[in-house]
Amino acid sequence: MNYFLKVNKNILIYFLIILIAIPIFGINFFIGLLSNILILLLLIPLLLLVLAFIGFNFYKSKVNTCGNCGAISLGLSNTCTNCGEDLEGISKINQIYKNPSESTIEVQAEEIK
Repeated sequence: MNYFLKVNKNILIYFLIILIAIPIFGINFFIGLLSNILILLLLIPLLLLVLAFIGFNFYKSKVNTCGNCGAISLGLSNTCTNCGEDLEGISKINQIYKNPSESTIEVQAEEIK
């Protein structure tokens, strides 16, 4: 019997805590606690995916492509690291296309006979 108590000491302690806590707090407390833990286990990966999506979109908006050599830059410098071309003009052009009112093309309808 002493060997059983030594090996399973943690299991017995948790069992005694549950036997004492159930009459005090009730079974609904433990069901609610377990359900909240399961919800957290499901929501934490979802939160990490949302943060990764936001980070991806943030870095995507900072990317500049060199018009001369095609190298990709994160917008931290004003010149291309590959060929030395000025990237300020490219970033200004990219900002123009981000404004929807300036990039919309108006089409006029014509009657065909």
